[in-house]
Amino acid sequence: MSEALQVNQAAGLHHLFSAAREHRDELDSFHQAASLRPVVGKCRTTRTIAVAGGKGGVGKTTVAVNLAMAMAMAGRDVMLLDADMGVANIDVQLGLNPTRHVGHLLEGHCTLQDLIMPAQHGLKVVPGGSGVRRLAKMGNGEHAAVIRAFDELIQPPEFLVVDTAAGVADNVAMFAAAADDVLIVVCDELASLTDAYALIKILAHDFGVRRFHIVANMVRQAGDAKKLYEKLARVCGRFLDVALDYMGMLPYDEWLRQAIRRQGAVVDLWPSSRAAVGFKQLAGAVDTWGKPACPDLGRIAFFSGQNIPAAGW
Repeated sequence: MSEALQVNQAAGLHHLFSAAREHRDELDSFHQAASLRPVVGKCRTTRTIAVAGGKGGVGKTTVAVNLAMAMAMAGRDVMLLDADMGVANIDVQLGLNPTRHVGHLLEGHCTLQDLIMPAQHGLKVVPGGSGVRRLAKMGNGEHAAVIRAFDELIQPPEFLVVDTAAGVADNVAMFAAAADDVLIVVCDELASLTDAYALIKILAHDFGVRRFHIVANMVRQAGDAKKLYEKLARVCGRFLDVALDYMGMLPYDEWLRQAIRRQGAVVDLWPSSRAAVGFKQLAGAVDTWGKPACPDLGRIAFFSGQNIPAAGW
């Protein structure tokens, strides 16, 4: 990319983000935002997978990192976005040292392309920035602007994996709803199931998301994983009009903890471990998920091709 083109893109994004900040007060919640949804007018070539969990501590980031790495190791063109703004840690898990983060993008100091960092096996990482107070307080308009910035990529990846933040706040719902697929990570804790249900309810009621993939993490027995899924499926079936797909289990494995300490992905460091096998099975299942909804998603989306100011969302 020429220096002139980079400057022009950065200036354009700066204008877009500035418009978002001017209208931040108008975007008090995703309920208001949902009433101003743009129409997606074409199918996208990139498939986006949002990894979410509601509750913190369910291993969501570890799942996102290893899923993306397993897909990259299988020869897929994969990008990994750390959307846990302000407390991002994907760069730490992969031993990367970013010099820029989304905050620089928001200020127009760089383009999204400038943020991309290479990781092992061709995986590309977009760091979210850690310990930056401004990022932790981003408004809906700025979150929408980050999503739309992916339209600027000259060569979009085959897959984008998005690691969302913990909880059920606006930013989590926006990034998850902007994806083609939502992978919900649950573990054997009551709070995990209740928070997962709360997130599914928000995405269904406020954004029209109707299909969710469920994976049980840190499970010791396969039967326990199926029970977790069945509990969640029962309550969702009773109160929500959604479809849940059971994606199996990711076993508790000490090698996974060792990989985190080594700042690497277990699928890369110990590819024969039980955890790595589980992640590779999950990655292989992605191609069985069917085609994502297209063309009229009725909501903001990654790689939607929309050239609309973020303030209009």
